[in-house]
Amino acid sequence: MEYNRDYFAGKTAVVTGAASGIGLALVEELLQSNAAAVVMADINSNNLEQHEKRLQEQYGNRVKGILCDVTREEAVQSLISDAVSFFGGRLDLLMNNAGAGFPGYFADMTNADWKAAFDLNFFSALYGMRAALPIMVKQGGGQIINIISGIAFTPMAQQSRYAATKAALNALSIALRTEYWDDNIKISSATPGTTVTAIWGDLEPPKSAQTSQQSASRILNGVTNNDRVIFGDDNDALGGAACYDTRKQEEIDAYLLHVARERRKGITAI
Repeated sequence: MEYNRDYFAGKTAVVTGAASGIGLALVEELLQSNAAAVVMADINSNNLEQHEKRLQEQYGNRVKGILCDVTREEAVQSLISDAVSFFGGRLDLLMNNAGAGFPGYFADMTNADWKAAFDLNFFSALYGMRAALPIMVKQGGGQIINIISGIAFTPMAQQSRYAATKAALNALSIALRTEYWDDNIKISSATPGTTVTAIWGDLEPPKSAQTSQQSASRILNGVTNNDRVIFGDDNDALGGAACYDTRKQEEIDAYLLHVARERRKGITAI
């Protein structure tokens, strides 16, 4: 998808979960769109060093990698502080992308399992916003994008933790969108759509899955439009529209029940 690259020219941006997949694609797209500087944060030191070096060879000192465990608030505070120093004092865009799928049967999950899922998929973004918002308020504006998932609108069996964390992050994003509107801070949630990334693990992604670059381009198009919820592909948009449509509840229940039964038999069903 084409988008208005001029929107990002001269801006500074922090992207978490940036050393692979959609996060890395977002970093590359922002640099190609002439962002002034981009900080890429990740916990995978090998991937981070590899891609930082590669991108610095292309874009020089406009890109910097920072090793960060986003489940620790003090680490996220340090990330944002170091990024703002690297940027020369201004933070225009924060993209909270770090996350994981957390599959499994509900009956097998402990409280520690639930905490781990919320620490990564929900609290990491909350920590990022808590660190970035005072800076953006003081400078007179900014933009925050929280990467959720279509699972927030179409929760599936054996993905209760994933669905719950992403639905919570979506609700937080929309609530803060109006809370900070008059501070000239734009806040949106964004689904990546069905995309070929490491989140699939050993499973085979569906043939219809898009590339990380395609997902990143569609997300950034939504960023330029300040969409309330940015849908990463058409299926996510349809799922979001149908989520609370009572006219479609039987159809949705039938589909999700089919998925649940197939997964119980050990068959991967999307």
